[in-house]
Amino acid sequence: MLIPHPLLGPRDAQEFTYLGDASLLARPDGMAEHAEDAFSDHVYLRDNPAGVHRELWFHEQGDRSWLVVTRDTVTHEILGAELARDVVRGGRP
Repeated sequence: MLIPHPLLGPRDAQEFTYLGDASLLARPDGMAEHAEDAFSDHVYLRDNPAGVHRELWFHEQGDRSWLVVTRDTVTHEILGAELARDVVRGGRP
């Protein structure tokens, strides 16, 4: 499986470490009322969708960048990849 790295071009998935759902980038407000419950849900309650999904991948054996990869979990087709920092700055985790 090739991941289209936005800076380095197509890279083999073996260079990366899969880190889960990209929605983890949108952390709850730690100062809000009931923050403890919100963080508990954030850490332990996860969706497991079949179909198009956004995931975090770490380029461990390369430039050590974090990517948000859009992938179809049924076919494993990679639909795109963005630098995680750009996703966070753009407000779309």
